[in-house]
Amino acid sequence: MRHFTFTICLLIFIGSSCQKQSQAGLQLLPQPEVKEVVVGAERMEILIPLLDDKAVGIITNHTGLVQGTHLVDSLLSRSVNVVRIFAPEHGFRGDTANGEAITNEKDPITGLQVISLYGKNKKPNAEQLKGLDVLIFDIQDVGARFYTYISTMKLSMESAAEQGVEFIILDRPNPNGHYIDGPILDLKYKSFVGMLPVPVVHGCTVGELGMMINAEGWLENGVQCELNVIECLHYDHKTFYELPVAPSPNLPNMSSVYLYPSLCFFEATNVSVGRGTELPFQRI
Repeated sequence: MRHFTFTICLLIFIGSSCQKQSQAGLQLLPQPEVKEVVVGAERMEILIPLLDDKAVGIITNHTGLVQGTHLVDSLLSRSVNVVRIFAPEHGFRGDTANGEAITNEKDPITGLQVISLYGKNKKPNAEQLKGLDVLIFDIQDVGARFYTYISTMKLSMESAAEQGVEFIILDRPNPNGHYIDGPILDLKYKSFVGMLPVPVVHGCTVGELGMMINAEGWLENGVQCELNVIECLHYDHKTFYELPVAPSPNLPNMSSVYLYPSLCFFEATNVSVGRGTELPFQRI
């Protein structure tokens, strides 16, 4: 028995030693340059020409940042004709609790009308899109089928297709985009917290998801919108991407973002997932 224990310890030591030597050797090799991810909203050289002489609507919230400045402010500073804003769950400023109704309002900073796409009005109607030439979607997603921002995107694409309005998605990395997991939704159970026949963890960025929605004919009555996706630079599905801002009130950090696709299922039970504590979606 003592001989067996000694052998195991020796193997562990040798393995550890080899690993350290291997790591030391790797450090001597030239390391590939890691380039900073450039999100779609930061590629103004592509976006601005698409908006020349057009009336623009923007579906966004507090995550729609361009190097620390909100997309709406960035476009207004470049004399883009932004006509109105559309807000998803949690509101334009991202500070409304989950499930809480959001009403239409006027943004106190820009004076623009903000139309709620959460509550009774989840899909922009013809009147709300009237006079618009293009609708921009710029919201940070977290890669889970039941995260409602992608439902807002799908319904807005549908409305844009029906009203002949162009649709632009400013892509952002998916922090859970390095894997795909869970069953595909049975559309008998379709709802606002599950609208697409994709796995629970779908692995797509919003831009990739938008292209799939359009190409697969998942919009109502098979309509297709005039879609343009401005992709991220220096990003693939192996890229670690730390979100620069919390995407919603109860996903305050990366631990919550990574655990959310699994722990959110407990919300359908009488088990707490830590909402209201300092560790939401990090405890049950």
